[in-house]
Amino acid sequence: MTYRKVNYEDVEQVSSAMHVLSDPLETEQVGVTVARCDPGWKSKPHDHTDNDHEEVYVLIEGKATVVVDDEDVEMEAGDALWIPPESTRQIRNGDAESAFVLVSAPSIGDEDGEDGDWLLSGFAG
Repeated sequence: MTYRKVNYEDVEQVSSAMHVLSDPLETEQVGVTVARCDPGWKSKPHDHTDNDHEEVYVLIEGKATVVVDDEDVEMEAGDALWIPPESTRQIRNGDAESAFVLVSAPSIGDEDGEDGDWLLSGFAG
């Protein structure tokens, strides 16, 4: 099989909001999590210094605040936020449910000094 498919609702929740998809998808270099956050939910403050993973948080429903290094970043549906590995981050949900897709991965640069640009040929739109 050349692909793997999973529905996030079939993956057991962690910390009352997170559906971690990396294990069931057997990803090798990227972490993917869907976070369905109840009103008032907060994640634990954390960073990714130990694994040198940058993250992108994409808010797909609702409004929420992401605290990055003690700075409140207000987000609404459609916003994407990049966070470097060493920055502390925490999701703080407001009065209504919100939903994020969280993506983490190591740097795409390689050891030979290549710039690590993504190949975009073959993508439509």
